[in-house]
Amino acid sequence: MQTVHNIYCPNCGSKAERYYILDSELTRTQCSSCDYLMISCTRTGKVIEAYAPGIQLSKR
Repeated sequence: MQTVHNIYCPNCGSKAERYYILDSELTRTQCSSCDYLMISCTRTGKVIEAYAPGIQLSKR
């Protein structure tokens, strides 16, 4: 079972969707405008997969 919320994309600000996938305890946020994707664990908050074009990784 899953729940879908309409949100604004954290990458570009366009309309996006956030899916709460209850069976596997995952949250998937996706934007068709900029191809943003983030899949994270709902329980722990750890990022499982992410793709955000245009966002540079910072050196630590």
